[in-house]
Amino acid sequence: MSSATWSPESWRTRPIRQVPVYPDPAALGAVEQRLRRFPPLVFAGEARRLKEGLALAAAGRAFVLQGGDCAESFADFTANTIRDSFRVLLQMAVVLTFGGGVPVVKLGRMAGQFAKPRSSDVETVGGETLPSYRGDIVNGAEFTAEARVPDPKRMEFGYFQSASTLNLLRAFASGGYADLHQVHRWNLGFVARSPLAERYSDIARRIDETLAFMGACGMNSANTAQIRETEFYTSHEALLLPYEEALTRIDSTTGEWYGCSAHFLWVGDRTRQPDGAHIEFLRGVRNPLGMKVGPSLDPDELLRLIDLLNPADEPGRLTLIARMGVEKIAARLPALVRAVKRSGRRVAWMCDPMHGNTIATAARLKTRSFDAILGEVRAFFDILAADSVPAGGVHVEMTGQDVTECVGGAHRLTEADLSDRYETFCDPRLNAEQSLELAFLIAEELKARRAGAAGAAAVAAQ
Repeated sequence: MSSATWSPESWRTRPIRQVPVYPDPAALGAVEQRLRRFPPLVFAGEARRLKEGLALAAAGRAFVLQGGDCAESFADFTANTIRDSFRVLLQMAVVLTFGGGVPVVKLGRMAGQFAKPRSSDVETVGGETLPSYRGDIVNGAEFTAEARVPDPKRMEFGYFQSASTLNLLRAFASGGYADLHQVHRWNLGFVARSPLAERYSDIARRIDETLAFMGACGMNSANTAQIRETEFYTSHEALLLPYEEALTRIDSTTGEWYGCSAHFLWVGDRTRQPDGAHIEFLRGVRNPLGMKVGPSLDPDELLRLIDLLNPADEPGRLTLIARMGVEKIAARLPALVRAVKRSGRRVAWMCDPMHGNTIATAARLKTRSFDAILGEVRAFFDILAADSVPAGGVHVEMTGQDVTECVGGAHRLTEADLSDRYETFCDPRLNAEQSLELAFLIAEELKARRAGAAGAAAVAAQ
């Protein structure tokens, strides 16, 4: 289907999965009409700047850090929660910038990551079966018949919470909170209390030396905006299409349609059917897009999807987010990477090491192993390097809070520790220390690969 036949509502003519059934269509329509009159949450120019950064990542000249909650909660909405997640992402970005030697594009799963796909439409507890919880923007997590009824008014609440979150994120990003010196001081505190302090101290010391050198050259927070401020973008899965359509706007500068609920929208592994509603919606908006690439995807279908979402082969338009699981990545990802490379399509590749590594404990809690997460990241780097394809970034579910949801890490959390602070309504997240530990380990990997590439280039030049 050509782009000329696309419209923000054309997805409604396509088969759709993961859709809530609203009992009152008139109430749904009324909420959609109100949302269409609300101001955009993000702006087309911001989305275009992000696209430029993602194009650099596709070329190996930037690295993308995408992170945040599995699903944002209406109840757990405080300035401290937003600040803490933002802070950890900044800390991770500073470490990754040093390790990779390239700019880090910071992309939060924030200000809109409310809807969640489910493996089943229903959930059964104690013999009672109710509709599944699909995220706070759809229904409630409480296991009651009343809470599980999809309520369109939740979309309106989600809009206003997203607007408040964005307002605070913009203030943090430009108001001095993101100053590199301040962020690095937080990193030093982490290194001092980490069981792996000696391993991380070299990176921390080198960052300190770099900042001191910049200061000696006259580059400081007062006269250099890049030290004092940062660019921070938002993203979420474009799952709830009535909400996404209502927040789609025509850019007055270009006359093109943009999804104005977030800078970056992605389609999940469960909703990427080539003839489906989600692909139909996303192919028409001009935002940079992501697509989850799971182990069931074959090379031919991947190339077809790339052509649908990025027919003009624009750099930065499409990011492929591999989510295989540590046990499947070696068998499934190489053929996909090679097929895309042979086709000449220009995409960025990122690694989501979270979603393929979810397991259930004996107590029926979902968890993830830190070692499996790190193992998938390293395998991802190896597979892309084997075909000389840049590893463009990582996509993690994390929080700035001291939760106990993933096992392992330097403090060696075990299944017995999970009940201490297991707070997620959906999938388990890395806590603040595990997130930063992962960044240090990835930085070591990036630094080693950069040194290896430089050595190989020197040998070739002789």
